[in-house]
Amino acid sequence: MKRINKRIVLAAIAQMFAIVVMAQEVDTTGVIKEDNLGEITVKAKAGLVRVRGAVNGTVITQQELFKAACCNLGESFTTNPSVDVNYSDAATGAKQIRLLGLSGTYVQMLTENLPNFRIAAAPYSLGYVPGPWIKSIQVSKGSASVRNGYESITGQIDVEYLKPDDVEGVALNLFANTMSKLEANADANVHIKGPLATELLVHYENEWGNHDKNKDGFVDMPAVKQYNIQNRWRSVGQHYIFHAGVGLLKEKREGGQTGHHVSLPDPYLINIKTDRYEAYMKHAFVLNQEQGTNIALMANGSMHELDGGYGKKHYDVNQKNLYAQLMFETNFTKEHNLSAGLSLNHDYLKQNAVGMLYFKDVLVPIGDYSPNRIKQQETTSGAYAQYTYNKNERLIFMAGLRIDHSNLYGTFLTPRLHVKYVPNDLVSFRLSAGKGYRTPFALAENSNLLASGRWLRVDADLKQEEAWNYGISMSWLIPLFNNTLKVNTDYYYTDFKQQAIVDYEMDKSFIHIHNLHGKSYSHTFQIDATYPLFKGMTLTAAYRLNDVKSSYGPDNKLMRKPLTSLYKGLLTASYKTPLGLWQFDATLQLNGRGNLPTPIVDAGGNPLWPKHFRSFEQVSAQVTRWFRHFSIYVGGENLTNFKQKNPIINAHNPWSQTFDTTLAWGPIQGAMAYIGIRVNFGKL
Repeated sequence: MKRINKRIVLAAIAQMFAIVVMAQEVDTTGVIKEDNLGEITVKAKAGLVRVRGAVNGTVITQQELFKAACCNLGESFTTNPSVDVNYSDAATGAKQIRLLGLSGTYVQMLTENLPNFRIAAAPYSLGYVPGPWIKSIQVSKGSASVRNGYESITGQIDVEYLKPDDVEGVALNLFANTMSKLEANADANVHIKGPLATELLVHYENEWGNHDKNKDGFVDMPAVKQYNIQNRWRSVGQHYIFHAGVGLLKEKREGGQTGHHVSLPDPYLINIKTDRYEAYMKHAFVLNQEQGTNIALMANGSMHELDGGYGKKHYDVNQKNLYAQLMFETNFTKEHNLSAGLSLNHDYLKQNAVGMLYFKDVLVPIGDYSPNRIKQQETTSGAYAQYTYNKNERLIFMAGLRIDHSNLYGTFLTPRLHVKYVPNDLVSFRLSAGKGYRTPFALAENSNLLASGRWLRVDADLKQEEAWNYGISMSWLIPLFNNTLKVNTDYYYTDFKQQAIVDYEMDKSFIHIHNLHGKSYSHTFQIDATYPLFKGMTLTAAYRLNDVKSSYGPDNKLMRKPLTSLYKGLLTASYKTPLGLWQFDATLQLNGRGNLPTPIVDAGGNPLWPKHFRSFEQVSAQVTRWFRHFSIYVGGENLTNFKQKNPIINAHNPWSQTFDTTLAWGPIQGAMAYIGIRVNFGKL
């Protein structure tokens, strides 16, 4: 453990003293900041590009997304070296993002610069954004701008949808794979009159398979049926910009033991139903175009209803969220920018729970459906100011401060600082430091843990999570064999002052969520490089080290965070023929070993699972044939066919406390092939 920690720190120190004669990737991405809405658009030949500005980030463009099937947001990070997506358990199909070695709850999720998919939506939200709807994804590392709130601890992921005022027309995407999954997506936009345009996005998916490849009696993945629709409007004028939209999602997940309809008198079943409704609006008034002076009002609201059955446990939640922000921005001169604003966020959760769990020290027993009603609500109002100094893109200094007041936690301050220095066209440095906070809604955010046979215990006095994040990054552009080698390195340290710990070590009968008593931190170091091997052929290689530890158990022992890989390697290759008719893409992922919670022993003294999990490789590949108005793609995922041997512990006895579905660390399904077609009908 100490060895890895030292390696990461030494690598970071070496990075700080690296020779400045090497070169950085010059930002030729054409990143344009929309004055009034704080959005960015990216124009670039490459599919994965770095953003300008002081914040360290990349933009995954639509060209990059087309390199894989990307059925939804959770499958859109295949070629991104910074973001990991893993299953949270082996029963519900819940997925979570990991950034800087930490789970996705510490990543602020945004859709077009508005906070979204929070709390109750978090466990399954990566499946709520269909891939064909995505225009780009911006991934920012470390503490982000204070403009979007105080919740970003390890970074931000901002999803940009297709725009109503894009080229007018209708497009269709059809997809099917060998795991009995079928998807259909359609988007249509109409330019009505003048600057006003509207768009309709439609998605349907049905995964009806009943696969049990490891023969443990449980389906490898739940059957998922989803309907998803959005209607969006946009009008861009010289002095006024308007966005608005509404969305509806309905999803049903069914899993558990196979053959229950015939042979099992008391089967263990998973049934989760979700209904989600959301709406947003943005109004921006351009007061002075030359100085970039504008005022904007943005708001969104959602209602998320989840009704979940996990064996004999039941949990349902109705979450209502309202967020509003008033922004002002101006450039005093070409070099000096000021952004200031007010925000209001309200969360209200009404929850019902039945099952062997303690919530806020109250036992919720298994029995007849007499739900224990649990209400949680928080209202937070805030204000921020952010100053940016930009000297010809050579020196950028961005300092921001937020002050917020929560009815639960009182008043707190969020300072953040970002610096970018470009001494010449060959190298750039970035430094960042900032604080982040987060309110833990432990039961709603971890509802998938109810699938375990262990009792779930949530303490009554959970405190507001609080952490500092520090980062340093460097980028070079190195002339090599008449081409350019682009190299990026970064090191980040996240230090928690308070955290809600998911603890498997406190008591073997419980999964215990409690306040941090001791230390919790994350060190990550990453290096990645991209090189055009020859015309049309691009290679990207990356390697990342993770050192993530927290205090667990009754003795508050500092231990490596379970289910977290110590390292990750990535190699991608992409080739497009000279005429652009054929495209070949392949990705190799090396996922490092890691720790598991201390194993429980059976009556014979044998551990039910090992102390560690092994490293494994995954290969995915895709071939795309482009035509004038459509393209056909064929590919495969997990072509190494690696599967976690026993993702469900004690599967033969699902009603015991040693039954556990939450120790998923690797692929649950084997090799999978798919085929799809994208058709652009143009203007009808």
